Amino acid sequence: MSVLIHSARLVSAGRDDADGWVLLTPAGIGARGTGPTWRSVAADLVIDAVDAAGPGALLTPGFIDLHGHGGAGGSYDDGPAAIRAARAMHRAHGTTRAVLSLVTAPLEEMARRAALVAEMTRAGEGVLGSHLEGPFLDAGHKGAHASALLQPPSPAAIERLIEAGAGTVRQITLAPDAPGGLDAVRQVVAAGIVAAVGHTGADRDLAAAAFDAGATVLTHAFNAMPGLHHRAPGPVGAALSDERVVLELIADGVHLHPDIVRIAAAAAPGRIALVTDAMAAAGASDGDYTIGALAVTVRDGVARLTGTDTIAGSTLTQDTALRTTVAAGVPLPAAVDALTRTPARVLARADLGRLEVGAVADAVLLRADLTVARVWVDGRTV
Repeated sequence: MSVLIHSARLVSAGRDDADGWVLLTPAGIGARGTGPTWRSVAADLVIDAVDAAGPGALLTPGFIDLHGHGGAGGSYDDGPAAIRAARAMHRAHGTTRAVLSLVTAPLEEMARRAALVAEMTRAGEGVLGSHLEGPFLDAGHKGAHASALLQPPSPAAIERLIEAGAGTVRQITLAPDAPGGLDAVRQVVAAGIVAAVGHTGADRDLAAAAFDAGATVLTHAFNAMPGLHHRAPGPVGAALSDERVVLELIADGVHLHPDIVRIAAAAAPGRIALVTDAMAAAGASDGDYTIGALAVTVRDGVARLTGTDTIAGSTLTQDTALRTTVAAGVPLPAAVDALTRTPARVLARADLGRLEVGAVADAVLLRADLTVARVWVDGRTV
């Protein structure tokens, strides 16, 4: 069934077009335009955006999360039922597609989970593949990862995980300061997988060497790494200075001050990806949870390793990240790009993240206050 949505602000690919319309079909976006030209387009269902979402309604591409661990009470490490429940919750908040992040675990357990995500990817449901956040991390910057399970990125271990993912491992976070770290970056990139620098003690020069070796993402920038110091710019400084690199930001008001979100977006235009890093409590209640092998306590929506001040993921959804980022002073088109076009580019998916003819028909209808009114995946309402 085709759906035509009209009288909306179309915010996509850096543009903000007033009084726009889009035709969504199962085969992709069939047409788009502005003004009353929609009246000459045939569609099975016609939706007035103002009637559906109020004055100031806007339509964006579906959001893409490069880095999240779960939600709705379950973790992506917990199997198909938990994955489906978490995806349904995040989809209701505009995240039409997601890479599922797997936390550090014993190598064979991580391989088993990567194989399961591969099955879910082939089944659809908006799963784009897996992100392996571990086990190749620096113990001194482990965050919410079990230090006893961390290991150097040996060629055999990397190959085992890639093999288990059967072509669906999309990103691997590595600490370049680990033994063999730069060679590991090269191995990951040679396999056609995004290498990300994260959970690292690397200084500016080593991070820059990792980017020269082919890494193209900085995992949750500023967190679990040396900070941006005026005499020691660290991984963040290296990433901000390198046009090849995209920086993940967790815009939940906890991981980053809003000023940092605004400064980073201004310093790296078009190179920010807003991610959730959401754990099981996203879309659920405060209480006691686990991340991998570690206990987590969630209070007032903030997740920390039990008995510590260490942040353990977030309870963020991407629509909230959008509101937080815009409130911080980032222009709306840039904030939307950070949820759509930029993560699609990281994944080399030109068919995602834009409201253009021929693109996948994923869209989010937002009210003027940037809350979600409706979501479409492949042209279907969800």
